Amino acid sequence: MLHSQDSPSALVKLHGSKVVLQPFTEADITDSYLGWLNNAAVMRYSNQRFQRHDRQNAQSYLATFVNSPNLFFSICDRATAQALGTLTAYVSTHHGTVDCGIMVGEPRVWGRGIGQDAWDTWTAWCLSRPGMRKLTAGTLACNIGMLRLIERSGMALEAVRREQELVDGRAENVQLYAKFNAG
Repeated sequence: MLHSQDSPSALVKLHGSKVVLQPFTEADITDSYLGWLNNAAVMRYSNQRFQRHDRQNAQSYLATFVNSPNLFFSICDRATAQALGTLTAYVSTHHGTVDCGIMVGEPRVWGRGIGQDAWDTWTAWCLSRPGMRKLTAGTLACNIGMLRLIERSGMALEAVRREQELVDGRAENVQLYAKFNAG
């Protein structure tokens, strides 16, 4: 079972070939992090684009993970320890499912395999936790980078919600993917 920020899993650090993943803390709410959340290019496909982010609402969001089974981690460059993005895991312990998300907030590292390494490391770890039988993720059909990342990770298309969301005034499909625990 996955655990909340105040459990022993809060001490977990996961190592990929390019990244280190570690629990997101209040110290991670930096000007850079807030800049990503308020950057139109970074948030182009996220519903977070509809609000202005500040330190207070970032702290409130972080607080939602305390005493919950959900997880919020920071993606850090393995060589420099610089924060590059975040990962989330929304866990349903009753159903043995975990819905994951990723934001590579630092545009200068886009296209360099950082997101794929973080995603593969994160999702493998989440799915390996006791009681987790299914991992899910979704993205807009126009978010080609995320589609490629999900598909390269071995997730299979499970459903399409046709014309579910508007991006730049155009109706876009939401594609839902899943991967089952092989164990």
